[in-house]
Amino acid sequence: MKINKAYKFRLEPNAEQEIILNNLVGSARFVWNQMLAISFEIFAKNEFINATNLVNKIVSLKNNPDFAFLKSSSNAVSLQQKVRDLAAAWSRFFDPKVHARLKENKNKPRKPKFFKLADGTEIQHRPLMPQFKRKSDGRDSIRLVQFDKYCRIEGNRVKLPNGIGLVKFRKSQDIIGTIKNVTISKKSGHWYVSFGTERELAQTPRHPATSAIGLDMGITKLLTTSNGEVIKPKNSFKANQIKLAKLQRGLAKKVTFSENWKKQKHKIQKLHHHIANVRQDYLHKLTTSISKNHAMIACEDLKVANMSTSASGSMENKGRQVKAKSGLNKSILDQGWGMMVNMLEYKQQWRGGLLIKVNPRYTSQTCFNCQHIAKENRQTQAKFECVKCGHKANADINAARNILSAGHAVLSAEGGCNKGRPMKQKTSDIREKVA
Repeated sequence: MKINKAYKFRLEPNAEQEIILNNLVGSARFVWNQMLAISFEIFAKNEFINATNLVNKIVSLKNNPDFAFLKSSSNAVSLQQKVRDLAAAWSRFFDPKVHARLKENKNKPRKPKFFKLADGTEIQHRPLMPQFKRKSDGRDSIRLVQFDKYCRIEGNRVKLPNGIGLVKFRKSQDIIGTIKNVTISKKSGHWYVSFGTERELAQTPRHPATSAIGLDMGITKLLTTSNGEVIKPKNSFKANQIKLAKLQRGLAKKVTFSENWKKQKHKIQKLHHHIANVRQDYLHKLTTSISKNHAMIACEDLKVANMSTSASGSMENKGRQVKAKSGLNKSILDQGWGMMVNMLEYKQQWRGGLLIKVNPRYTSQTCFNCQHIAKENRQTQAKFECVKCGHKANADINAARNILSAGHAVLSAEGGCNKGRPMKQKTSDIREKVA
């Protein structure tokens, strides 16, 4: 069994090394934009966008006298990887399965965006279509493959090519496995290095725990477990919302792309980065604790994109309770449900555990005691009382127990599954599973 894992650390280059790194990521961003413009022309002709063809165009781009800086301030391997990433983005755009999921999304259509080609032809930008990268976004990265050939680690320093030399990084943990690639990224003015590793195990790991747990996700309570435990949310965005709004109002008053505008935008990016880091750190600690203590985890297969759609409606049909729905959407996205489920998925795989995603339909209306389903069972947000058998319980705990039962039903129906592999509930109606 192979386990792939990434180790990310804060990189601390000196002034000279930072100049070289800025040139490298800037060249990669420039090549991405140039190749994206070329691929739009290929797209307009209804021709196939091939990764090899795009990579071959890098040579002609370097030979262009106007782009002579690419020969001295870029890395050939990182440019090729950037173009391959672009080709992969186009592959996702053309994937029929992805577009089938987009049709399920109830998001209202926004004002269309258009991209103008060199000959004046306009192409409408569609969902999942690759976009141009801007320096002002504050996010850049390059990836180097064949780590042993171009890089090496010496203690808490990493040797990087293009004359960068040894760069110190904050090595907070040991790197286990064979390093396959290294990614250098810049976010909000800080540099990071990520080592992608691969580790071969002789046999599938066996989870040390034997217990199973059901998780009900919410907003006022991030998680309610089938054991009766309630975990509160962190709400990192809500805690910084007022400060963020103040910074954004200040940005609106400044001249676009002026020095003061850039400083203010950097402050906003830094705050967004802080909000994301707080959320990610909290979810990592939480999911690690849950994954360590339970061999099987059952959770809801929530469609977060559909749940957080706008209620604004259209010009013809105005939406209702738009402000309330907007606040609810912010709260949903602030929890990071999708990120949390992804973390549980790969952490269970590492430990040999099991994650089962079940259909959330009727989990909050089903009585755990007699399996009677009725809307009237849930009288309030917190109170559950079955109209058939009179069973009383906390509504979230009752739902978490139903989720665990549905997870066991899925496991039994499928006859078990491989350790560490997530399983989704295939039946659309949970009535059959909880009955």
